[in-house]
Amino acid sequence: MMGVGAVSKDVKTMMLTGVAGLVAGACSMAIGEFVSVYSQYDIELRVPLLGAAFVKSYKLRLGVLLAVVTLALLLFGDLAAILGKAPRVKSTLRVLIGGWMAMAITFGLTKLVDHVGV
Repeated sequence: MMGVGAVSKDVKTMMLTGVAGLVAGACSMAIGEFVSVYSQYDIELRVPLLGAAFVKSYKLRLGVLLAVVTLALLLFGDLAAILGKAPRVKSTLRVLIGGWMAMAITFGLTKLVDHVGV
């Protein structure tokens, strides 16, 4: 709006530009979030499910699951860093640690809910 305001004093043009920018920004954020969520969903559904599907022991299954997800987080974190031209180690570790934190929080809260009996 500031750019349009610099070259046009017409209020209708400024308002139209503002609304168009608002809609474009909202759509961009919504589509970005949609793609991000469904990419993560696809990864979660394929990598751990296959990694732990054939393991009968509970503790071993959790270990296999953690190993498979860790590998996937490392691979996809590195790929994202390469495609985004970001520092590979820092970016990959951020994805790995964030994934581990999400898994730990999910596991802990689910155990708590199960223990409390909610």
